[in-house]
Amino acid sequence: MYRDFGTILFATFLGIILVAAPLVIQWLIAPSNKTREKLETYECGEEVEGSAWLQFNIRFYVIALIFLIFDVEVVFLFPWAVVFKEMGLLALVEMGIFLIILCVGLAYVWVKSDLDWVKRRVRYGTGRYKNIATEVEK
Repeated sequence: MYRDFGTILFATFLGIILVAAPLVIQWLIAPSNKTREKLETYECGEEVEGSAWLQFNIRFYVIALIFLIFDVEVVFLFPWAVVFKEMGLLALVEMGIFLIILCVGLAYVWVKSDLDWVKRRVRYGTGRYKNIATEVEK
């Protein structure tokens, strides 16, 4: 009985060592010349404009979640296509029910107008956001 726990303990220690060792080695040999230029945010070569504490529209997250849900469910179509000939009519009926459920989900999202995109007006927009600043400011 204790052998089983010994194996688990050994695997835990091995995992800790395999994570900690590269971090310690990196900490020992990496140069630490922290200049202002190195501490700046790097965004694909773009110059930083304004504050990073800008509120993002919730629609980004809603659409990302909807995409993930439908993307993961569509992955189930591939195994079905592989075994379709073996299962015959039963597989066709089951996939029909599955696709009907997906269509009902899409209709629900559409009716709730979560797929509509509204351009955002940025308060106090500067730089590239100056064009979409609210009318009150102008």
